[in-house]
Amino acid sequence: MSTSSFLFPDLNVWFALTHTIHPQHSAAKMWAAGLDQGDVVYFCRFTQLGLLRLLTNHSAMGPDLLTHSQAWRVFDQIIAHPGNRMIEEPKGIEPLFRQVTDRKESSTKQWPDGYLAAFAQSAGLILVTFDKALAAKTKCAILLQ
Repeated sequence: MSTSSFLFPDLNVWFALTHTIHPQHSAAKMWAAGLDQGDVVYFCRFTQLGLLRLLTNHSAMGPDLLTHSQAWRVFDQIIAHPGNRMIEEPKGIEPLFRQVTDRKESSTKQWPDGYLAAFAQSAGLILVTFDKALAAKTKCAILLQ
């Protein structure tokens, strides 16, 4: 008997799962195919908005560009899967988010990565990512190859 995992893919993983245009689509699909029946995979508002944005971005999608209505249908199909859910921002995330991002540097990438790491840790979720640096920011992560 296996125990359920509570998984929190970053935006890159959600995009890779969603579309073959992503170079790591196969790796993401293999990971998803290996999930146990009781596993729960979460979107937060940040990853939801990011996926909708990418699906409607010509630079990301090229000829497969979706309209807003089509992007919503893709999201609805994903969230209709019994193991996929939305999760609200956890209480107490702010101090951890500040701790993870309080650096003497300027980097726009640190904001979303810090937020996702703090979110996963605050909510007790396992962060799922292709990004080694992001995986290192949280106590519990799955690094996809």
